[in-house]
Amino acid sequence: MRTLFTLILCIFVYSGAVQAQSMSDEQIIQYVQQAQLSGKSQQQMATELAAKGVTPEQMQRLKDKYEKSQASTATNQKTTGTNRTREKQPQEKKPVTGQLTNEVYDELQFAITDSMVLDSIERSKRKPKVFGRDIFNNKNLTFEPNVNIATPANYQLGPGDQVIIDIWGAYQNTYTETISPDGNINISNLGPVYLNGLTVADANSYIQQKFRSIYSGVTDQSTSSIKLTLGQIRTIQVNIMGEVAVPGTYALSSFASVFHALYNAGGVSDIGSLRHIQVMRAGKLKAELDIYDYLMNGKFSNDIRLMDGDVIIVTPYDCLVTITGNVKRPLIYEMKNTETVANLLTYAGGFTGDAYTKSIRLIRKSGRERQIFNVETAQFANFRVTDGDSLSVNQILDRFENRVEIKGAVYREGLYQLSDEVNSVKKLIDKAEGVMGDAFLNRAEITRMHEDLTLEIIPVDLKGILKGSTADIPLQKNDVLYIPSIHDLKEAGVLTIHGEVALPGVYPYAKNASIEDIIVQAGGLLESASTIRVDVARRIKDPKSQRVGSEVGETFSFSLKDGFVVDGTPGFILEPFDEIYVRRSPGYQEQSNVSVTGEVVFGGTHALSIKNERLSDLVRKAGGLTKEAYPAGARLIRQINEEEKARMERTLKMAKKNASSKDSINIESLEIDANYPVGIQLEKALANPGSDYDLVLREGDQLLVPQYINTVKINGEVMYPNTVVYQKGKKLKHYINQAGGFGQKARKSKVFVVYMNGTVAEVSGSSSKAIQPGCEIVVPAKPEKRGMSTAEIISLGTSAASLGAIIASMITLFK
Repeated sequence: MRTLFTLILCIFVYSGAVQAQSMSDEQIIQYVQQAQLSGKSQQQMATELAAKGVTPEQMQRLKDKYEKSQASTATNQKTTGTNRTREKQPQEKKPVTGQLTNEVYDELQFAITDSMVLDSIERSKRKPKVFGRDIFNNKNLTFEPNVNIATPANYQLGPGDQVIIDIWGAYQNTYTETISPDGNINISNLGPVYLNGLTVADANSYIQQKFRSIYSGVTDQSTSSIKLTLGQIRTIQVNIMGEVAVPGTYALSSFASVFHALYNAGGVSDIGSLRHIQVMRAGKLKAELDIYDYLMNGKFSNDIRLMDGDVIIVTPYDCLVTITGNVKRPLIYEMKNTETVANLLTYAGGFTGDAYTKSIRLIRKSGRERQIFNVETAQFANFRVTDGDSLSVNQILDRFENRVEIKGAVYREGLYQLSDEVNSVKKLIDKAEGVMGDAFLNRAEITRMHEDLTLEIIPVDLKGILKGSTADIPLQKNDVLYIPSIHDLKEAGVLTIHGEVALPGVYPYAKNASIEDIIVQAGGLLESASTIRVDVARRIKDPKSQRVGSEVGETFSFSLKDGFVVDGTPGFILEPFDEIYVRRSPGYQEQSNVSVTGEVVFGGTHALSIKNERLSDLVRKAGGLTKEAYPAGARLIRQINEEEKARMERTLKMAKKNASSKDSINIESLEIDANYPVGIQLEKALANPGSDYDLVLREGDQLLVPQYINTVKINGEVMYPNTVVYQKGKKLKHYINQAGGFGQKARKSKVFVVYMNGTVAEVSGSSSKAIQPGCEIVVPAKPEKRGMSTAEIISLGTSAASLGAIIASMITLFK
């Protein structure tokens, strides 16, 4: 319910709609009841109420009527049962009108409050957040009093409180009475007993004294006892004034505290103070609250219990101060005029680990212009803040005040503390656990940065310092000592192996490495490797040369047996950047497979036995053709190889680059297939083995030998594409007529035939031999004619006019 009214008011407040009232208070209540029963969502109800003209002012009036009815409702209802658990009196509210439940009126009260909360939330999106100001807007933190605690002895009784008087011992009885508006309870055989204003402790004594008149045996020394306890508690009215979200009069539990009252009022407004909240009782200051005491220290010391007629006043804030930067809680804080920077840092949670703590920058608005202060650490406790101050805590500098670094050929590189233990080159090396065996001791260097940020390189005779023959060098902060390795001073050597090994590639150079070693690192020789030819290429290196030589490299050749060099330079050792070539054996050939399917005796995959094996050889391996075979229709499918693929990719790339939008073929849609057909004439190949018709096969070829097919297909620009029976001697016209004749867009002069063997030929209307069994006649379409655009017509007209003017000028010239 509360969320529903929040949504309704959210629409009212932010839509800015001003409409005439079109629904009464009773109609609003009835509408909400009916909408809930019909299962409408909260969003639907909010939208429909807004469309009907319900305004926030009307909701406010409905809330006011509810509160007035609460103030006038009698609270002297007697409880005759033995259940002494106190109920929450403020929730037992009688409706003003209509038949809504008590909970609905609670929601009506909260609706106005929540509208202010929503408004506050919206403003918080535009303004920085003030610490603590949203504490009373948290639905999980209502500060609602516990009505079932033991009755406090100092609780003052008043009209509406229910008292329970128990008598036990020699006499046993129980009286449950509610204090009337005139402050009395009415006891049978005793009459009115005035309890208004008495504490529970005083009321106990007073009741015992009164009951002695009707229970003569009840004395302080008797065996009977009398005790007064508090049953249901009364409702009090409290006025909340000043800078709160919804000021007004509130009906609260008599156990309610100041915090709970402020929660019901929606918390403080944007200009309300959290530090100076006053409680006035009978015209005098009863208590003054500082919400920050609760937020920072959890103190409820001044959160007193309210009494009927109390006035809570929230004054405007004194001072808002902003703190940003490297603090744990950078926000806006409300400060007292007597508080200092130290108090503000406490509220902000203190500095973060990377904060510069020696000084804080403060910008102040002096009333005429801005001022800036650098507040030092010693001033934090005494420097008072004022309204509008803005403090900024900077980050520490990205540098070290006691750092030195060592890099290079030592066992423990890294950063070290500059101290009495580490303040020289030798001490730093000792701290890094000494130099490595490959350290170049003749020269190290220190990189030093001076105060003016200039760099200096200081050479170090490391060998002399370690032996003690050279004076040690003192270090300064941020010095970097670099000790090179002998390997750092020359180019890293590698060895490269190519050819018939398992893992050809680049390998790091190792001293005294041999050919056998690098072959082992490369995974050994492949089956295809030649053992009689392994070459090593070596670059020419002569650092003392003074002229350009004609030689660009040296080459050494070796033979291998069982993985060892048996022929070549004995004891040959590889040098950095040598390249080893393991050649492929010329006698090594992998199997090459081709396949034949269709009308042959032994179809399937067959291996090529010799180079340049041909079609006739494959048919012979397959046991020859069957009687049903149609060799004239045999075709060959060939796999594209890398060379062909690269050539076709280049051609396709060039075609796409030069393609025009006027082209009838979409070049972008073209792709390279993995296979392509090869036109063959198997009959002539078998009749003339070894001739040009007898095609040489290669890896992956597929020969398909079909059965005889006595049909002809007609496709393309014909009236009815069709498949008809082949008739020997019939010309093209006969078959075109079988398809209903040419279409309107047919290009009759470019008809072509695709034969079963994969060949293609152009055919004329008078040819009869061109049509073969199983072929396909294709009639292409004429290219579309595109009319001239308006711009082209205008351009042509302009050109013609210009040409006419030129001709006229020439005629005049030659007269």
